[in-house]
Amino acid sequence: MIHRCLLMLLAAISIHTVPTVALSAETSVRVNQLGYLPDGPKFATIVSSSDKPLKFQLTDAKGVSVLKGVTKVLGVDAMSGLKTQKADFSIYQKPGENYRLAIGGSSSSPFSISASIYDRLSLDTQSWFYLARSGIEIREDIAGKAYARPAGHVGVAPNLGDTSVPCLDNETAAKIYTSFKWQCSYTLDVSGGWYDAGDQGKYVVNAGIAVSQLVDTVERGRLFASNAANVLSDQRSRLPEQGNGVPDILDEARWELEFMLKMVVPEGQPFAGMVHHKVHDTAWTGLPMLPHNDPQPRALYAPSTAATLNLAAAAAQGARLFKDYDDQFAARLLTSAKQAWSAAQTHPDIIAPSGNFDGGGAYGDGDLSDEFYWAATELYLATSDETYLSGIKNSPYWDGDVFSRGGHGAFDWANTAGLARLHLALYGRKLLAPKDWEIVKTSVVSAAERFIRLQQKEPFGQIYRPDNGKYDWGSNHSLLQNMIVVSAAYDLTKRPEFLTSVRESMDYLLGRNAINTSYITGYGTSFSKNQHSRWFARQADQSLPNPPFGSLAGGPNSSLVDDFSKAKLAGCAPQQCYFDNIEAYGSNEITINWNAPLVYMANFIDNTRVK
Repeated sequence: MIHRCLLMLLAAISIHTVPTVALSAETSVRVNQLGYLPDGPKFATIVSSSDKPLKFQLTDAKGVSVLKGVTKVLGVDAMSGLKTQKADFSIYQKPGENYRLAIGGSSSSPFSISASIYDRLSLDTQSWFYLARSGIEIREDIAGKAYARPAGHVGVAPNLGDTSVPCLDNETAAKIYTSFKWQCSYTLDVSGGWYDAGDQGKYVVNAGIAVSQLVDTVERGRLFASNAANVLSDQRSRLPEQGNGVPDILDEARWELEFMLKMVVPEGQPFAGMVHHKVHDTAWTGLPMLPHNDPQPRALYAPSTAATLNLAAAAAQGARLFKDYDDQFAARLLTSAKQAWSAAQTHPDIIAPSGNFDGGGAYGDGDLSDEFYWAATELYLATSDETYLSGIKNSPYWDGDVFSRGGHGAFDWANTAGLARLHLALYGRKLLAPKDWEIVKTSVVSAAERFIRLQQKEPFGQIYRPDNGKYDWGSNHSLLQNMIVVSAAYDLTKRPEFLTSVRESMDYLLGRNAINTSYITGYGTSFSKNQHSRWFARQADQSLPNPPFGSLAGGPNSSLVDDFSKAKLAGCAPQQCYFDNIEAYGSNEITINWNAPLVYMANFIDNTRVK
């Protein structure tokens, strides 16, 4: 998610093939367009002006009615601006394809009922990250012809590359960093890693949470999954390290961890041991722009305490998992995590400023208490050192509410306390004193119960309902993080209502929503496919591909930040503030920290079975 000044650039785009129209919402029957689990909840939302319940029928692939029922009237929903009813067909469990729910003359999109409907989604989402890699050729034999490209930012003309990147020039740095003095005269090899979003920037604070949630997918799978074969497989994802004896998901996380380790300020330099906040172009490029064609100079931006703590947290968590596969890399990660923690203690208030930056996003964060809590948590779980436990217990987040946040997302890149709390609950039982673990566990379960109460107010079944009545930038990602809290409560208690809740909430992302659109590319009959990206940019250049299957669009955003959305969506109800167009970056971008929780949830739903 990047706040950017692209008005002039976007105005220059020539959209010459795909018309700029919103995705169709013609059907009044909204369903999960991918499908439903046989033993899971099965709901549809019906948009209707009727004040009376409506008769519905479920038909199979041959058009034969297999179930009949009556809807429940819900009324007008302020978030979607629609008058709705709800159909419950959960009782029907027979697997099959091309089911439809029909009401009067309106019929839903086709969908399946199958125990394996999330298997391909879990694969596509975790394979998505290979295509976001910097500094490596994306191979045709792995990614397919449409997505193959040369390595980006390796110093091959017109690239200047990431192999020897200087710091931001002193004059510009002095204007940006007014709360502390920073200059540097060195260069760093910061090649590798993932491109963050629709541009070619690489940001440590977004890297940290994305890496954490990929690693989390494996850690949670090992401890709680009914069948962890997919998350532990090294023969499944589409990536070059396949078959090396390390789970594919960890291989992908390592690609980003190696980049994060390169962002450390060298010994003997001011702020030694701290971590540079970001690296990106010094001026914006237009759309489309493949990474290997980017001509702009690159620059390292000042180190920050937030980035340093992100490395401490992500590296410590990585060390816990890699020790079973590569003990040398695990030791390197743990050493780096400890050094980063020490550097952050020495420089506890080096703040990355907000505001407009040319060529990349700011990712400013003025409150570092949550990052200290998160880093202490991961280091304690990795070492059981009481020093880090003191850091946890002395934090204002130790026994406070970390999840509510006004009904918005439970956590994100700038608010990481909720993620730390989940890890303490899920992975800290053997380390924490019993009464301390109960405090942590209870906070997770209580938050999950609150989220379910919010969900029960939503006619489309999602676990997302901001108190201020507005949808945030990246609302789909916020929904996923709320789902992860509820999924953790299920892992901790095995209470079936928590599993039911997250299964239903996935419906929203897959088409059961106000605009009848699946926000996941390649899934459903009507899905997002023109997300804001410089290289998955088919809408701007027919020689380029659409975003790959498994790409999550940011989702409705009440703040119409881009000119395209301002022109097309003025006055939109919160849940309808979305447009599938490459210019609509405020609601339709793709990012590493939005796809990472989708990896987690797709795998959770796929590998969690009721015994």
